[in-house]
Amino acid sequence: MVTQLARNWWVVVLRGLAAVLFGVLAFAWPGVTLFTLVLLYGAYALIDGISALGAAIAGTAPAVPRWWLVVVGIVGILAGILTFVWPGITALVLLFFIAGWSIAMGVFQIIGAIEMRKEIDNEWMLILSGVLSVAFGLALFFMPGPGLLALVWLIGSYAILFGILTVAFAMRLRKHQGPATQA
Repeated sequence: MVTQLARNWWVVVLRGLAAVLFGVLAFAWPGVTLFTLVLLYGAYALIDGISALGAAIAGTAPAVPRWWLVVVGIVGILAGILTFVWPGITALVLLFFIAGWSIAMGVFQIIGAIEMRKEIDNEWMLILSGVLSVAFGLALFFMPGPGLLALVWLIGSYAILFGILTVAFAMRLRKHQGPATQA
C-alpha cells in the first residue's frame, strides 16, 4: 500500500492543496461557503432519499423492512427539496441541531462526572468540558448568525490544517519511493 501511495504521491499533494484552497475560500467567502455546504447537503439528502425508495421498490435490501425504506426515502427527498427551496432555513436548522447536540452532550458529561466522582479523581475536568459544551450550544442558540459564521471558519480552519498535513505526508511519501520509481 505504501509503495502504491509513494508512486502516486502527487495525487496526495493535489488532495492537500485542494483542502487548503477550500479552507482559504471558506475564509474569503463565508456566505458562499455556507450556501454551497447547504446545497451539497440538499443534494445528498435528495439522492439518499431516491436511493432508499429505489431499494424499497426493487426489494434489494432484505434485512430492512420495505416500509422503513419508503419512510426514509420520502423524508430524504423532502429534506432535499426543502433545502433547495429554503437554504437559509436549512442552515439554521443545522446550526440548531449542532447546538442541541452540544447541550445534550454537555449535560450528560456533567451527570456522568457527578456519578463518577467517587471513583475517579479530577472529575472537575469532565464537568468543565460539559459546561463548555452547554455554553457553546447556548451561544449557538442565542447568536445563530455569528454561530453560522464561526461554523464556516471552523470548517475552513480544519480544511487548511488537514491540507497542510496531507501535503506534508505526501512529501514524506515522495521520499519513500525507491530510486527506480522516483519521477
